Amino acid sequence: MSIEYYLLLIPLGFAVGTYGTLIGAGGGFILIPLLLFLYPTEDIRIITSISLAVIFCNAFSGTIAYGRMGRIDYKSGLLLAAATVPGAVVGVLTTDFLPRQLFNILLGVMMVGGALFIFISPVRRESKKKNPIHAGFSRRIVEKDGSEHRFAYNLPLGVGVSGITGYISSLFGIGGGIIHVPLLSRALHFPVHVATATSHFVLAIMALTATIVNIAGGEFQHGFWRTVCLSVGVLLGAQVGARLSNKIKGPWIIRALALALAIVGVRLIITV
Repeated sequence: MSIEYYLLLIPLGFAVGTYGTLIGAGGGFILIPLLLFLYPTEDIRIITSISLAVIFCNAFSGTIAYGRMGRIDYKSGLLLAAATVPGAVVGVLTTDFLPRQLFNILLGVMMVGGALFIFISPVRRESKKKNPIHAGFSRRIVEKDGSEHRFAYNLPLGVGVSGITGYISSLFGIGGGIIHVPLLSRALHFPVHVATATSHFVLAIMALTATIVNIAGGEFQHGFWRTVCLSVGVLLGAQVGARLSNKIKGPWIIRALALALAIVGVRLIITV
């Protein structure tokens, strides 16, 4: 492949990083289908290893940006991230057992299902209906601009689903944000902006774990330069996406996630 070809991956990474950080999904659900279309004969394990490494760079950059805003719930993030680690390791090791065609179908169905869940489930109105502090694990987050968020959630539920998320996201190389953001905002009652920021923090830890497993297995070296070019783009795009999140209301971030999931999922299914 020529140098020009690799350089074209940088703007692609920038777009993925911007949108992925904006909606807190890491961008893997966009990157994996793109890699599948760009490399139709490439081994699935190599494609997922590239995606997970790029997701780590995106999530790490986004975490820094959101951390400066004071939006990350670090305590909850560490607890949920710890639950994703075992699943992430197992997910990486079982990717080889999925034939590519089945991989595409399962990924597409999962994305469409996630989009339907987001569209059907009611939008939580944070300003009018406060989550009672006695309802579970109580949290108080104060952003740098003074905005205060008080909420509570079912910690065992969050930990349990996070373990499953770690497995699914590493198996498909999508990072898990498309599962975690709806989970945090809808099922666990996180304010949307706190959910997207905390999701990025969890993604960084989970994707790093999966990438270390891929490096140890020797898969990562086959996509090294593609990973570098895409990562340069996402590191820049993540900063832009975090800034844009200040200008877009929470419900629109969730709707954007659902729309993107539906489009990419249908595309994957019909191309099989």
